[in-house]
Amino acid sequence: MEIRETYRQAIRAAIAASEKIMFFYTSSFKSEFKSDGSPVTEADLASSECILEILSQTGIPVIDEESEEISYEIRQNWKQCWCVDPLDGTKEFIKKNGEFAVNIALIEDHKAVFGLIASPVEEKIIIGSGETGVYIFDFAQENDPASWKKIDAPGKRPETFSLISSRTHYSGNILKFVTSIENRFGPFGTIQKGSSLKFFDLAENRASIYPRFAPTMEWDIAAGQAILENLGGIVVQAEDHSPLRYNKPDLRNPYFVALTQPFAHEFRP
Repeated sequence: MEIRETYRQAIRAAIAASEKIMFFYTSSFKSEFKSDGSPVTEADLASSECILEILSQTGIPVIDEESEEISYEIRQNWKQCWCVDPLDGTKEFIKKNGEFAVNIALIEDHKAVFGLIASPVEEKIIIGSGETGVYIFDFAQENDPASWKKIDAPGKRPETFSLISSRTHYSGNILKFVTSIENRFGPFGTIQKGSSLKFFDLAENRASIYPRFAPTMEWDIAAGQAILENLGGIVVQAEDHSPLRYNKPDLRNPYFVALTQPFAHEFRP
């Protein structure tokens, strides 16, 4: 399998950033709160610096959670850009429960066309694009694509299925949605997990539906959308079921629902 150099750079960046993150995770680190009330640690900043340095070699501009915000007057002229969360799940990182990730997505004309999610603790990466399909591999397999595990769309609805959700956002509107899912599809199991690691469960068919009725930003979900869409799934706005778009004037996401292929047709606009 041929992997374009642009994607290889993203993989290198994710692995290098994961090593930086684990240095802090296995020792002590400082944390503080940003103006929006969300936490940031030394690991977030070190990961961001590492990723920006490597992705700069692609010549493609970057939207990064920990970098200074770039005005839409500038961004609206970009045909391509990277969308990066250098440490997704900072709250979980601080709790030291292992449920955090590195997210890197390539955006073209407001659509996520390539996505990568890395688990620094498990040293695993999942990637997805129209060119490559979806693969999972260990960091040590980086230079041996022949050894990567290919993931295919599930094809049919499982006899039993699970809904996966955040550890820190499970109240209000999401409870109404959960009731509607049970009324439509019958009883289901539940999984709670922090960060974009949920997309490993969705891709490998351990979970089927991921609703998010709490604030998120583009870098939280862009990589996951690219991966899931290349398995026949969807990530759509909860209100009108239209696909999420990226590099918008406002980088905040609407509430959304992610579904694997067997459930996707129920929510297509």
